[in-house]
Formats: sequence, C-alpha cells, structure tokens
Amino acid sequence: MKATRMQEQAQAERQCHDAHLQQVDFDLSPFTIAWEVTRACALVCRHCRAEAQPQRDPRELTTEEGFALLDDIKDFGNPILIFTGGDPLMRRDLFDLIAYASQEKGLRTSLTPTATALVTRKRLQQAKEAGIRRVAISLDGPTAEVHDAFRGFSGSFARTLRILAHLNEVGLSLQINTTVCRYNLAVLEQMPEIVARFGAVQWSVFFLVPTGRGKLEDLISPEEHERVLNWLYDLSQEAPFDIKATACPHYRRVVIQRERARRRVEEREDEPSPVLLAGAGFQYADGLHRPVKGVNDGRGFCFVSHLGEVCPSGFLPLAAGNVREQSIVSIYRDSRLFRELRDPSLLKGKCGRCEFREVCGGSRARAYAVTGDYLESDPYCLYLPPSPHPYPPRKDAPKGTEPKLDRKLR
Repeated sequence: MKATRMQEQAQAERQCHDAHLQQVDFDLSPFTIAWEVTRACALVCRHCRAEAQPQRDPRELTTEEGFALLDDIKDFGNPILIFTGGDPLMRRDLFDLIAYASQEKGLRTSLTPTATALVTRKRLQQAKEAGIRRVAISLDGPTAEVHDAFRGFSGSFARTLRILAHLNEVGLSLQINTTVCRYNLAVLEQMPEIVARFGAVQWSVFFLVPTGRGKLEDLISPEEHERVLNWLYDLSQEAPFDIKATACPHYRRVVIQRERARRRVEEREDEPSPVLLAGAGFQYADGLHRPVKGVNDGRGFCFVSHLGEVCPSGFLPLAAGNVREQSIVSIYRDSRLFRELRDPSLLKGKCGRCEFREVCGGSRARAYAVTGDYLESDPYCLYLPPSPHPYPPRKDAPKGTEPKLDRKLR
C-alpha cells in the first residue's frame, strides 16, 4: 500500500472517530466495547491478560445469547465493537456474529485474531465480507527472537508477517498492537519501520498491566514510561500512521504538555495559543470552561467476558454484572463500579488533584493491579500536579470520597 493511500485512509478513519467522539456522552454510552467471544487460544503468551486456555469454555455465551447482546449494544447508539479473545477465530459462529453486528445492526466492528494457522487469507476475506472494518494484529518485537519469546511458540513471528501481508492483499484496514515491557524495551525503536512497511493505519502501544500472566516485575519503570511516551510524541510528528497509547492514558498529558511547549517556542510567547487536540479516544481544548474527554477503563470503554461478565476493561477484571441477568446498557450506566470510574472527583492522591484528570485520569487498571484500589493514583505516572485541582468535587459525590491531597508529593 502506498504511503499516500495509507495516510488518506488513516485521516478518513480519524475524522470519523473524532466526529463520533464529539457526540458520545460517556455517562450514557461507551465509545468502544470489547467482547471476548472466547478465551480459547493455542498460544501461551507470557503477558496474556486472559490467561487463555487451549479449549473453549462450555459456559461461553451461545450464538443466540450473542445476538441478544448485540441487540443491547445497539441500544447504546453506535459504539465501536471489537471481537476479541483468546482467539476469536476458534468460534465457528464468529462470522455469523460479525455479520449480525455489522450488517443487521450497523455497528462498526473490528477483529483481533491471534496469529495462528486459523488466520488464512480466505478467512480474512470472509471477515471483510461479513463487515469487519479493521483488523488488529499483535507484533511484540522486530525479530523472531523477541516476538517468539513473547508468544511461546517458534515461528510465530514469521506467521505474523504473513498475516500482515494477507491483510494488505485483502485490503483490510490494519492496526498493529505492541505490548511494552522489560523484554522488548531495548528494541522498541525498531518497530515503527515494520508498522510503516505494512501500511498500518494505527500503532497501538500497550503498556503492560500486571494481570493475568502479566507480572509486576515485567513492567518498565515510571521513568521509562515517561521516556517512551515522549518518544512516541516525537514519532507521531513524522510517522505515516496514528499512534495510540493503550493502558497508559497519561500519554495524553504528555501530548498536551509537548504541544504547549512547542507552541510557546514557535509563537515566542509565555502564553501560547490554546491547544486543541483530538486523538484515539480523547479530545482536549484549553480554556476556562475547557471541554475535555478521555476514554478510560469504565469511562467510554467496557469489556464483556466470554461468560457474559461486564467489566470496565479486560485489564480491570471486576464484574459489575452479567448480560445473562441484565442489559449491558443498565450495567454500564447504573452500576456503582462504572459510576465511580466515570467520576473524576473520586480519584485519590495526585490523580485526584491533577489538572489532567478529565482527559487522562491515570490507568485505573494499573492502579487496581498494583494497589488493590481502582480509584488510587496511577503508580507509574511521574507527573506531580503543581497545585490542588481547580475543579471542586461534584455536589452529589458521596461523603468521604472527596480527593485528598498526597502531601508527600507536593
């Protein structure tokens, strides 16, 4: 795919997503929903949040239950729906579910298959015909040595490259996912060349959350997080693909800070022109009544497990309800878990007093995995807010939940 065509496709998708983001009220509807249609997978990835298993669970949502779930999802409006796993291709009814979601319900759908022998050119063509708009493929290193060590199988790297080539041939929009941890940090800067070579419209850089098979000792340090985020910003200025930092919302804070600094230099003023930004799942505008919006765990995003449990994300595996018992709409809108996650005034420590809490809010999944409290500060963000947050707590916030200042960080 030529670079110009790739850039035009990325720009069109970005404009579509930005327009949709403007219309979404996160209290009423998520921007994105991920449905783990199965937890079965042939690989044994060392960082798998699902701790995938070789066989399908007999308790998975049935085809009919899946159709009912898709009916309810449509009641949200038009969120992005990701068919994920495990390996979603291990469900024989996958293309029926995709076709129902895309063609009958008009949902925008994407697919995240595992790089196994199940992913053939023919099946990718079937996915496209069923209505899939984008396919996300994981590539965790620039060489077989690094990637295969992640995936637990020799030959996984070579197969992944073949799948990327097939996606180019079929003409499906491609997203490449990479999980950053101590095993590939040293070679991360070699990844953009591969992402560009295969015409990906987006590089989604995941920052490891210690859940499932992911281990706390495998995370990179807070300082390394900051360095990688700033490198990603620099890369975004010239890369022919979009960049998204997944499970690391403080990338948005870095982008805003860097944009402000850049404009200050270019305009040679202490107070540069307002920053107006839109990215993958966030918008930000400077001003006294600044409109800000940022997708986070449970806030603009929700996850449905293979058993029908509704969680804030796959990395925050706390179930607020089950779609077999109640509508996903009522779970997302009314459950205490989701309501608390959507209320920035409840955030604790430095996240609670941070001026970027509306657009960032810190990784709720990482806060929970490390501290056991999903409202605590993200322990892998280095930023120290200069003063208490200017916004007062919501008047309807429960007593005792007002954010407290972490005086050790002042």
